[in-house]
Amino acid sequence: MKIKIKKLMWLTLAITLTLLLVVGCGSQAPKETPEKKSGEEAAPPEQKEPIKLGAIFDITGATGDVGAPYADGAKNYIAYLNSQGGINGRKIELIDIDYAYKIPQAIEAYNKLVKQHKVVAILGWGTGDTEALVEKIRQDKIPYISGSYSENLLEIETHPYNFLVAPSYSDQIRFVLQWIKDNWTDTSRNPKVAFIYNDTGFGRSPIEDGREFAQKIGVDLVDEEIVDLKALDATSQLLNMKKTEPDFAILQETSNATATVLKDAKKLGLTTQFIGLNWAADEKVVELAGNAAEGYIGVIPFAFPYEDLPAIQEIKNWVESNGGNWAEKNQKFIQGWVSAAVMAEGMKRAGDDITGEGIQKGLESIKNFDLGGLASPVSFSAESHRGALKARLYQVKDGKFVPLTDWMSLPER
Repeated sequence: MKIKIKKLMWLTLAITLTLLLVVGCGSQAPKETPEKKSGEEAAPPEQKEPIKLGAIFDITGATGDVGAPYADGAKNYIAYLNSQGGINGRKIELIDIDYAYKIPQAIEAYNKLVKQHKVVAILGWGTGDTEALVEKIRQDKIPYISGSYSENLLEIETHPYNFLVAPSYSDQIRFVLQWIKDNWTDTSRNPKVAFIYNDTGFGRSPIEDGREFAQKIGVDLVDEEIVDLKALDATSQLLNMKKTEPDFAILQETSNATATVLKDAKKLGLTTQFIGLNWAADEKVVELAGNAAEGYIGVIPFAFPYEDLPAIQEIKNWVESNGGNWAEKNQKFIQGWVSAAVMAEGMKRAGDDITGEGIQKGLESIKNFDLGGLASPVSFSAESHRGALKARLYQVKDGKFVPLTDWMSLPER
């Protein structure tokens, strides 16, 4: 009997201990939630994937005199856009490569951007390289806005992803020739013109169209001279030109070569009126040529940083607030800014379809895109990628380019 009682006591004790363990394990005090410290922000929402935009720039090559500030403008616009939240909540990741104005390096850069970095669009640069990449651009469906305004890039069937944000070089030379004809007052003869250009795809781009248009409207083309992009002397070419006594000489060059021509023309006492297409007209020309640039005329599709425009003031404020020196920015900076802005507008209009085809359709939907006077309004369509239909002339007076004409429609081709 005593044994049974002892067994019962041990059994009761075992049950009691088991219950205590179960209750103890089930009633642990909850873990304390860390208190949010004063001023501590909540975790940011998950960031969306950036949109990858490629860029092929000439910063150190033969056209670096205008290519470097253009690239600077494009980069600054992308930084500005990202500071405003990007596009539809997505930042832009700009991946840029300096190809030094060498076509093989441009092709290599393109392949790297498309194959390795998977960019969905590209800001390009030169005529020769842009035209060399045409087939790749079409096959890869890469929207492409470059610094080249070659007329060839406007053929929609062969260039469905190339877009021009300024008048083509051919449009520009026709515009200048028409202005010469309209303002010529000597009824005894036609005005005489010479063409000065470099022997590159860029330099040659408008020449054939210029020849044809001059003949069509009654302007006599009396001479053509080749001046290298990096020429430090153009005396021999100008002496050849002098023999033909042109009233006007149209330049398809960049700043450095243009300044060389103007300085040598002054030394030789030439009275020819020089007129440059857009890459041959900016502050750099005036800086390099000095008083030899006085009276020089240029086709100006983009605003100068010193113009009194709200859009210019906004850019200036942003640049300076981010540590930039506005005094160092020139008109080619604005040109790069505008090119990037137009590409971004196409991306914005693409919505969630951030693909080559989506961005192409976005760009083609742009109608009278107001750039605040930085350039003429831009329009595209599925039938035309000729973004600008107006141009204007500026002339150097007292060391500064000032308006000579208002915006004028381009002549019929």
